[in-house]
Amino acid sequence: MSDPADDPMIPPPGGSAAPQGPVDLPPMSPETSSLLGLIDKLGALLERTDLIELEVEAGETGIVLRKQAALAPAAPTSPTSPASVLEAASVDASAEDPAAVPATRFVRAPLTGIFYAAPSPTSPPYLSPGQHIAVGQVVGLIEAMKLFNEIKSDQAGRVVRVVAETGKLVKAKQPLVEVEP
Repeated sequence: MSDPADDPMIPPPGGSAAPQGPVDLPPMSPETSSLLGLIDKLGALLERTDLIELEVEAGETGIVLRKQAALAPAAPTSPTSPASVLEAASVDASAEDPAAVPATRFVRAPLTGIFYAAPSPTSPPYLSPGQHIAVGQVVGLIEAMKLFNEIKSDQAGRVVRVVAETGKLVKAKQPLVEVEP
């Protein structure tokens, strides 16, 4: 086992480490890679069927995939619960009055993986709310199959918010960044 003082991700006692350039993040385990592939396959299956929800359990692992139709507005369980946040973010805006819907767009994940908003843990994030971005600008990284993929914006405008959380799993086509044209 290596000494924690040699780990570039752990600052030395009594202060923070000076930025040393990109830090190699721990590789994704084969189990995680396999799970991400399974999520993509189940998502594709759900898209091709009339089902609105798919729930799979294997041992201690459970996955629930839902189409937007399954996330129709309902009484939220709690304003801070992840389920209510997901429901609020995923409600289909086209069902509302077009004049009342703000003209925002999303930069979406092109693949499933772990999202990172910065090139390393000690670096500033690629984007912050209020910042203007251009088409082709890097908005984050997605780690998939032990590779870090730069995600570039296909939208131009002002960043309203970064939807995805650093270190969390994002699914293909999931919104990463909300942009106001």
